[in-house]
Parts: sequence; C-alpha cells; structure tokens
Amino acid sequence: MHEFRGVYTALITPFTDIGTVDYQALERIVENQIEAGIDGLVPCGTTGESPTLSHEEHDRVIAQTIKYAKGRVPVIAGTGSNATTEAIRLSQHAEDAGADALLLVNPYYNKPTQKGLYLHFRAIAESVRIPCILYNIKGRTGVNLETETLSSLERDCSNIVAVKEASGSLEQMGNVIETTSSGFSVLSGDDNLALNLIRMGGDGVISVASNLFPREMVRMIHSELEGNWDESERIEAVLSPLFSALFIETNPIPVKTAMARMGWCRESFRLPMCPLESPEHRRVLMEAVERVQGCIEGGMI
Repeated sequence: MHEFRGVYTALITPFTDIGTVDYQALERIVENQIEAGIDGLVPCGTTGESPTLSHEEHDRVIAQTIKYAKGRVPVIAGTGSNATTEAIRLSQHAEDAGADALLLVNPYYNKPTQKGLYLHFRAIAESVRIPCILYNIKGRTGVNLETETLSSLERDCSNIVAVKEASGSLEQMGNVIETTSSGFSVLSGDDNLALNLIRMGGDGVISVASNLFPREMVRMIHSELEGNWDESERIEAVLSPLFSALFIETNPIPVKTAMARMGWCRESFRLPMCPLESPEHRRVLMEAVERVQGCIEGGMI
C-alpha cells in the first residue's frame, strides 16, 4: 500500500493587514479543506511563504495546523532548509508537535552535489521517526535530485517513503516511478501534470489549486485514481485555465490573491512577495476563478 495517495493541499499562510500570521483565517481554511474531503494538509511549503516566516512562526504555523486538523487528516509539515542542522531542528519540532510526515525540499542556493543531497536527506531522515517526503523542484532550488540519488535514499532510509516531483519533466517522473519500489509514493508538484503522472503509475498531487477548490480537485484526482478517466478529464478541462492562471506570476501571489477575493484571507504578503503587478494578470486570474465557480454553480462539475 502506498502511504500517500490523493490530494494534499499546499496551504497558504494568511497574514493580517499588519503582516502577522492570521491564525483565525488559517483555522477557517483548514476546516474548509477537511470538510471538502481533502486527503491531507501541507503547511509551510513554498505556497505557505515559508522563506519569510521566522523560526518561531514556522514552528507555530505547523503546530496550529495540527491542532486545527484534530487528527482528521494527515498533516505533512514543510521543514526543509538549505542548512541541514536547521532542517533537522525544524523536523524534530514538527515530529514533537504531532506531524504525520515531513516535506523536505532540496537545499536551495548552495547547490550541493548529489553526494551532498544524499547526506543531507539521510541526516534529516535519521533524526526523526515519522515518514519523509522529498521535494524535488530544481526551478526553485537550482539543483535536481537525480533518480539514482533518490533510489539510494529510499533503499538506505526506511522512512523516506515518497517524493513530490516538481521537476516539470514527465520523463523524469516516469523514471522515478519505474525505479522506486512498489510501495513508494510519487506525487506531482504541478496541478497540470497530475493526471499524466497518475496514468504513469503515480499517486496524486500536492496541490496549489486545492486551496481554492478542494472538493473539485479531490473529485478529479480520485476519479483518475479509480480509472474513471472521462470524469477526471471533464473536470480537468474546467480547471485547466485556472492551473495556468495560478502561475501567471510567482506562486503564491496569484493563489493568495484569489483566496482573498473569495474571502478566505487578506491580500497580504511579506516582502519580497508583493501584490499582483499587472492589472491584466489580475483580470486573467479572476476570470479563471469565476469560470470555475460558474461551472460549479451550473452543475457542470
């Protein structure tokens, strides 16, 4: 059995107008996600603006998400860092707070070798007892976790059980699925590639779009996993323009802008993240959101 399968929301971190974490809004978001049938929650990832959180805030956002979830769905805490010692501290705190698993991004900026990546992830995995999901996103970190390195980590660390594959390469994703063991979970880091990944033998997605439309994302992914391709493709056709619009500027600017428009949070960011720069981008984003809302109201999905 694959331990991680389905849709896991890469949660935004809502801020107040003065820039502090808005925990009331976070609780509302968590409750809505769970009511919509989401398979799990991922606080403090890229979408959660984790690079701008202090260590204290990072720890608390994870702890509060666990508290709000009340064990109803798994919480996968984003605890990666470009410093191994820092990632270990964050990971051990998340484990102590009750996290069900960890999401560990490639070390960024310092561009380690494959040996360095192996030693980094192995050191973190050996410091905790809970499952670890590696997060491969070269576009953000400047380094690719090669499939051979990932296979070695799976072989040598029993609690490295999954990968969030956001390389953007279907060829690499296919190689990961073929090379890893049958119980290893491969999750897409891109909403628009999730169905392709599942058809190659993957397990689901860690999603940005499910912040906005969790119920519809769950229906799309679970339909695909169950082999109901007509249904999953029908839903994807409606959501596809949204998937594109959510990356019209740097994530999480578009998704947080749309969440604010829907009343889930304030349109508040921390520098260097800032509001949508282009009025045209805002128009395209809102049209994509309204199209999905119209299809839901019209019973089309």
